[in-house]
Amino acid sequence: MELNGWQHPFPVMMNLARRRCLIVGGGPIAERKLRSLLAAGAEVTLVSPAFTVGILEMAHQPNVIVKRQSYDSGMWVSHDETSFALVIAATNDAQVNRQIAEDANAHRLLVNIVDQPDLSSFILPSVVRRGKLVITVSTGGASPSAARKIAKEIDKTYGDEYEIYLDFLSETRLFIQEHVKDKEARQGLFKDMLAWDLMPLIREGKFEDWKEKFNLALHDEAWMQSQEQGQVESGRPSWSFINEIGQHV
Repeated sequence: MELNGWQHPFPVMMNLARRRCLIVGGGPIAERKLRSLLAAGAEVTLVSPAFTVGILEMAHQPNVIVKRQSYDSGMWVSHDETSFALVIAATNDAQVNRQIAEDANAHRLLVNIVDQPDLSSFILPSVVRRGKLVITVSTGGASPSAARKIAKEIDKTYGDEYEIYLDFLSETRLFIQEHVKDKEARQGLFKDMLAWDLMPLIREGKFEDWKEKFNLALHDEAWMQSQEQGQVESGRPSWSFINEIGQHV
């Protein structure tokens, strides 16, 4: 049962926290997929006659279930076995992988057959992570090696400073959402924030001092004080103090 190519894949980020996922396979590839799913907060069931040492070590976690058995289409008879958010087949048997694809599709479950995009309803891209920043690269199954090569190039471009930067933007955004009631004013503030050149401060180790001055200046601003007192400040709030607290912005 082959799907009709990957001409128009739909990119999506999934929240798998506390969602049940199935991995069929117990080798090194299955172990890597397990680590990725656990990092996403998923509850994972693995089915295989044998497992790597790494998988067995993780099997002690409450959100991991290992079933030491060969794959059997009969396992889908149980209602519990059809409630998986997604299925990953990572066996070294092409016929078993094809059967898993057919069974998962029959139960309308998202399925990934490792290295066989033609049998998969979703594929796993190469990923670059920097805290809240997640960059994915996919070639639609055409060349996973090329996707990994491009991801490595991106990895060199976006360093650890982006994690600090995005944490700050997230904190400030949540603060403004809580204190500034006018939607248009909030959107204007969010847009202006993106123009701040904070990377040099982060790379030079000066960001924490700047951030402390930022928070003090923010609370001293007349428009912020008026917001905290439940008053409406005339005119659009602005970051007029930014240039006064740092040469890089």
